[in-house]
Amino acid sequence: MAPRRFYRRPGPPQGRAGSNDLSPGYNREDGRKLGQSGGNGRRGTVVFDLDGTLADTAADLIAAADACLAAAGHGAGRIDPAADAVTAGRGGRALLRLGLSRSGRAWSEAEVDRLYGPFLAEYEARIDRETRLYDGAAEAVRALRAGGLAAAVCTNKPERLAELLLARLGVRGLFAAVIGADSLPVRKPDPLPYRAAVERAGGEVARSLLVGDTETDRQTALAAGVPALLVTFGPQGAGVGRLLPDALVHRFADLPATVARFLPLA
Repeated sequence: MAPRRFYRRPGPPQGRAGSNDLSPGYNREDGRKLGQSGGNGRRGTVVFDLDGTLADTAADLIAAADACLAAAGHGAGRIDPAADAVTAGRGGRALLRLGLSRSGRAWSEAEVDRLYGPFLAEYEARIDRETRLYDGAAEAVRALRAGGLAAAVCTNKPERLAELLLARLGVRGLFAAVIGADSLPVRKPDPLPYRAAVERAGGEVARSLLVGDTETDRQTALAAGVPALLVTFGPQGAGVGRLLPDALVHRFADLPATVARFLPLA
C-alpha cells in the first residue's frame, strides 16, 4: 500500500468546516490550482461516494438485512429503518451484525459470512424500491460535467450492485468510472480504489477531490492526499462536521460553487 499523504493547502489559512470562506486548493509541487490542466491536459475529477452521498439507500439495505435475518430464524424487525440508518451506511455486514446482536442468541463472524450472500441476493431484488437520489444530485453532477470536470463513483458497495443501482436511478451515464468494494483487492479507506476511479475517469489524483458522507470517506481523502467535501444531508447529518472536512455541503445546489473553489470550472 502506498504511503499516506495528507492534503494541506499552503498560503492562506484553511476555512472552518462548513464555511464558504475557503481559498482554492493548489498543487503543492508547482502552485497550480487543482482543477487547472497540466502538461498532460487531463481535466479535474470529482469522485462521489454512493450510499448516503448520491442516494438515500438506507431503507432498502435495512429491509434486505431484516428479511435475511428473519429467513435465517433470527426474527424480524431487529433493525429500525430510521434509527439505524447510520449503520446502513457502513454496509450489509454491519447491518447483519447489528441484527444478530439484538436477536438474543449467540452469534459469530462465521454467521455473518454465511448470511452475507443471501443478504446480497435479497438486496439486489429490492435495490431501488425505496432508494432515491438526493434532491439535486443529478443536476449537480451535470453542472460539474458542463464545467469541464469528470465525475466518478468510488463506493464500498459491490461493483455490480453499484452499476445496477446507478442504472436503475437513471444516472449511470453521468459517471466516467465506477469502482466498487470488489473492483480491487482493497477498499476504502485504502486510497487505491479512489485513485483507480480518478484514473479510469481520465483524470489524475492531483486534480481531484472526493464528495462523501462518512469517516471512511474522510480517511480515504486523507490517504489519497485530496480535498474532502462531506454532505450534511446523509444519515449522519451535520455531525460529519466533527471530521473536519475541507468543506461541508448542505445541499446539492451548492456543490458546483463549492467544488469550484478547489477545481475551477470552465
